[in-house]
Formats: sequence, structure tokens, C-alpha cells
Amino acid sequence: MQAAPVHATAIPSFTSALRAVESLLMSGGQRTARRNAWTSVLEDRRRAKDRSETERVLEETLSARS
Repeated sequence: MQAAPVHATAIPSFTSALRAVESLLMSGGQRTARRNAWTSVLEDRRRAKDRSETERVLEETLSARS
């Protein structure tokens, strides 16, 4: 009876394992950063809309007094 051949499997180095974990964590962090950036854009647009509406109302109020 012959023994089955043994195949060596390379064990990843500690550095490559850390890089793999880092890439997994960073992908989630990038998603969060993009979501936060988009939320900021939407909030800026809302504030700009509110500001222009306030300016319009103030101009109408001032012109009505004149």
C-alpha cells in the first residue's frame, strides 16, 4: 500500500493576513464615507433651498411695505 502524496499549502504570512482584514474593513468604511458624503450633499441642498425661499419671502415682505 502506497501513501497518498502530501501537497504543501502555503500559509499566508501575518502581513498578508492583516492586509486581507484591512481591505475587508476599509470597504465597509468607504461605503459609510460615501453614504455620509451623500447625506451631506442632500442636507446642503435642503439648506440652500430653505435659504432661497427665505430670501424670496423677505423680498416680498419688503416690497409689500414700500
